[in-house]
Amino acid sequence: MIKIEQVSYRVNGYDILSNMNLTLGERKIGIIGANGSGKSTFARLLNGIKLPTTGQITVDGLDTRTCGKAIRGKVGFVFQHPDHQIVLPIVEEDLAFGLKNLGYSKDKIKESIDAILSLYHMHHLRKSPAHLLSGGQKQLLAIAGVLVMEPDYIVLDEPTTLLDLRNKRDIFQIIENLKQVVIMVSHDLDLLSNFDRVIVFEEGKIIGDDHPSITIPLYKNRMTC
Repeated sequence: MIKIEQVSYRVNGYDILSNMNLTLGERKIGIIGANGSGKSTFARLLNGIKLPTTGQITVDGLDTRTCGKAIRGKVGFVFQHPDHQIVLPIVEEDLAFGLKNLGYSKDKIKESIDAILSLYHMHHLRKSPAHLLSGGQKQLLAIAGVLVMEPDYIVLDEPTTLLDLRNKRDIFQIIENLKQVVIMVSHDLDLLSNFDRVIVFEEGKIIGDDHPSITIPLYKNRMTC
């Protein structure tokens, strides 16, 4: 469970997020809102990439201010642009990067990479240069690079924005089948219709928090007014 208590985030005296109180425990949670509403900043607070200016965020009781390394092991983060996440030139090397940082043995690293490549039918890409992958393959590698470390939660910031329709469907099918708690920022409202909960952001505040059948129409209405 992730708890957000009295959290604000300020830059140069301006509130990007203001006085947020939330408990995140459902399996699939969507985050929606207009550009500049604070969604991406909020997502980055959940695993300690950013720290709140005021208030507290805890993940299973661990404070993001004091337990950053442990929390990043629990909460995986997938960026909107996979090139911001892929750090090594060959697919298997990139998948091994996080596992090495966790101190896994060579045998465990190989076992974990074999398993994730098999799960997502990526064996043929094992030795491929990461920069030559298609957009969909890069996003899949970015997701696999997080999942191979077996986090309890996965936060995704607009993971389908740069993809064509086929790749969007493929990536979202993977997201739908994840066993982890999923918290996803997205403009693809149709993709969120089967989520357990969707939260609407507007100007750094929450204006809706309910089942997607309630909050998605609310958001659409706000965007047409």
